[in-house]
Amino acid sequence: MKSGFFSTLLTVALPFASSAMAADVEKPDLVFGFIKLTDMAPLAVALENGYFADEGLNVTLKAMPNWTAVSEGVADGSLDGSHMLAGQPLAGRIGIGVQANFVTPLSMDLNGNGITVSNDLWAQIAGIVPRDDYGRPKHPISASVLKDVAAKMKAEGKPLQMGMVYPVSTHNYELRYWLAAGGLNPGMYKAEDLTGITGGTENADVELSVTPPPKMPETMASGAIAGYCVGEPWNQEALFRGVGVPVISDHQIWKNNPEKVFGMTEEFISANPKTTVAIVKAMIRAAKWLDDGGTFNRPEAADMLARPEYVGADANVIINSMTGTFEFEPGDKRIIPEFNTFFANYATYPYYSDAIWYLTQMRRWGQITEAKPAEWYHDIAKATYRPDIYMEAAKALISEGHLTEDEIPAGTDGYRAPTAEFIDGVEYDGHDPLGYLSRMAIGNTN
Repeated sequence: MKSGFFSTLLTVALPFASSAMAADVEKPDLVFGFIKLTDMAPLAVALENGYFADEGLNVTLKAMPNWTAVSEGVADGSLDGSHMLAGQPLAGRIGIGVQANFVTPLSMDLNGNGITVSNDLWAQIAGIVPRDDYGRPKHPISASVLKDVAAKMKAEGKPLQMGMVYPVSTHNYELRYWLAAGGLNPGMYKAEDLTGITGGTENADVELSVTPPPKMPETMASGAIAGYCVGEPWNQEALFRGVGVPVISDHQIWKNNPEKVFGMTEEFISANPKTTVAIVKAMIRAAKWLDDGGTFNRPEAADMLARPEYVGADANVIINSMTGTFEFEPGDKRIIPEFNTFFANYATYPYYSDAIWYLTQMRRWGQITEAKPAEWYHDIAKATYRPDIYMEAAKALISEGHLTEDEIPAGTDGYRAPTAEFIDGVEYDGHDPLGYLSRMAIGNTN
């Protein structure tokens, strides 16, 4: 990527810490990328609260236009690291899209996404959505309510179009999972689709395409798509603007799903091991601050993120999902305390099983073009997700009094316990990726 590209991007940096502190790290001056989403919050907080400075790091944050630019920037060294989709480092390592030896030593959050449909599509399905005794939609809403509309549009040669943010994003896989659980085929990828950001529509009942997160509401309002899956604040933004209705949160599709990670290259980590640990320390502290007291610090965080150099959305829109609630139809605000989780439930720990789930979805939808042995999934996960670096940083924070022993996983093998808390009730155990794939009703099962 050409260096001139960055001259058009918003940047933010805070004064540097003392030179004595900087002497402990190999590279004190750092540039990190992010996309304008609520879950970039650990980066903003680490900068604004001085946690980077405490580690001797002089950090500049750059808003990036899309996820391809993020991968390119980290791969070519224009960025030292970035807010990344959890599947992005894995994709780069196995040759999907921008190829590089990406690594993540830190998960940035759990949950935080939703699926929103246009007012027109909602009007077509609202009458068949099951209701509770108060007339409100019963949640979670199944994608099966889209079946008749999708079949009619497909028969007319104009398939139902929905948006997601990137082919290896959680949003793509969550939207596909939701559709497939409701009996709709979201389409398969072909080998020729894997070099870019298009495709994945073979045999689709609902066709998915890529739209950058901040553009989602206006793209849907234009009629180009009838719905989308995206992170906050862009579901609540559609509601506030009156152009759409959020129908399900990703917490309802898969409870406590991994969402974003902090991505770097293997080369950077090898050359700068002390710097890497310092970065992770600062971001763990930021994540803890975001979850301290439940949502106690969230209003302050929402005001911070509302600034144009960060997310640049109205603080009232951001706070609608950051304080333990999520609004569906206007006035239908539900309590979802874990919608945005940054530290609780070991949210910052980079579990191998999280990585393996993404790899199973890449195989399920054809992005991994041939069947792989179980060992391959484990090997790729362990090369890309680095809990060893995380634990070094966390133990340093414990010795400094910033963390307690019970706030990090104890005795873990790097895999979460099996869970069936998915919308279709299918159990996932990261130790058994092939067994999990075999239970999928739509898509590759081997």
